[in-house]
Amino acid sequence: MNASVREPVDASHRERVLRALGVTPWVRRASANRLVGVAQPEPAPGIVAGTSAGADCVVILPAGCSTRELDLLGRALSAGGTSLARAARITVSDGQLAADVPGARAYLVFGEAQAHALGRKLPAAALHRAQIVLADEPALVLTRADAKRRLWSALRSLRRALAAAGD
Repeated sequence: MNASVREPVDASHRERVLRALGVTPWVRRASANRLVGVAQPEPAPGIVAGTSAGADCVVILPAGCSTRELDLLGRALSAGGTSLARAARITVSDGQLAADVPGARAYLVFGEAQAHALGRKLPAAALHRAQIVLADEPALVLTRADAKRRLWSALRSLRRALAAAGD
C-alpha cells in the first residue's frame, strides 16, 4: 500500500488554488499595538465603541443588548456607510446615559426610553442643532419586519442628513 506523503504547500500555491475555486481568503487584521504586545485600553462600561468630540453620529442603545441584537445593529450600521459604522455607541441603563454624550451632528436612538435619557442629558441648543432619529429597540428590530423597515428608513434619512451636513 502506498501512502502519499503530504508536503506543505507554499502561500502562493494556496492563493492560486483558492482563487481558482472562487474562494476569497480573509486575513485577520491586527493593530500594531497587538502585534507588539502592548495592552489595549478597555473602554468605559457604558461605551460600546470609542467616542470623539464633534463626531458625525452617536448611537444610543439600551443596556443589556444580546449579542444577536448587537450583531444585527453592527451590520445595519456598516451598511449605512463609514460615518455610521464608526459611530460612537453609548448605552442607557435605568434611564441614565452610561457616559457623557459627545456633541454630534446626528444621533440614532433605539427606543423611547433612550430618547428621553438623551433629551435630559443634552443641552437645548445641541438638541436643536442635531438630527435625532428614533428607531425601535434592538429586540424589536431583531424579531419584527416592520421594525426592520423603520430602521432602514431611519438609516436612510440619517445618511441623507449627514451627507447634506458634510457639503
